[in-house]
Amino acid sequence: MLRRIRLVELASAVILLLFVAAAVAPGLLAPGSPLAVNPVDAFQPPSWAHPFGTDESGRDVYTRVVHGARPSLLIGVAATAIGLVLALVLGAAAGLGPRWLDFTAGRVTEVFFAFPGILLALLLIALTGPSPVVATIAVGLSVAPGYARIIGGEFRRVRQAGYVEAAVLLGHGWWRRFTGHILPNALGSVFVLATLGLGQTIVWASALSFLGLGTPPPAAEWGAMLAAGRTYLEVAPWLTIAPGTAIVLAATAATLLGRSLEQRVRES
Repeated sequence: MLRRIRLVELASAVILLLFVAAAVAPGLLAPGSPLAVNPVDAFQPPSWAHPFGTDESGRDVYTRVVHGARPSLLIGVAATAIGLVLALVLGAAAGLGPRWLDFTAGRVTEVFFAFPGILLALLLIALTGPSPVVATIAVGLSVAPGYARIIGGEFRRVRQAGYVEAAVLLGHGWWRRFTGHILPNALGSVFVLATLGLGQTIVWASALSFLGLGTPPPAAEWGAMLAAGRTYLEVAPWLTIAPGTAIVLAATAATLLGRSLEQRVRES
């Protein structure tokens, strides 16, 4: 079992590192421009010259997939960060605050839970207008309630630990107990939660771009590429297979890595 876990962790980490490298320095993996048009080479199937084929404008799909890693991962990471910050505030209020604050934070979380996550994102975009920034904020707000419930429970568990009770007996103040004992011992679970949530936010961000509510075309972004390729699914299936595979690989690698880290945290 340990060998399998390590193999999953290694494979997931390698895949994520490749996507991170593509997001940070796409020119190293694909030197060409993702917007370079060459109508003569339109709808070329995968070949040595074009590993993932070309699209309706003759643009190299491999180059667009590599350059599309930056907006796709950036939205996913930023949305996860927004969700975690909000969840830490709500979770701290619910898990560490007085009873009235716990009640208020719980009701706020339940109100957000009343809306399906993607529906909440669509509602916010409908009120403010589509853009990558709005899509990022919308996805972050959508995942925050689930994070808040988990983080609140983790704070309650750590607060009842023996070392926290010992700090109370020693006369340590609330802020010193929180920063010195509670938060450091809960950060492991927060990191695991962020890794698990990254796969979800990548999928949701791509879904919004697929619906035309995220990164606008002709920019290279996986969800937008998926939406553009569905028109030519019968004649050029590689237009959807390539970005779809990238979304699945990134989301699966992040989720599997998070699951493995979660198991290690429980075992420790």
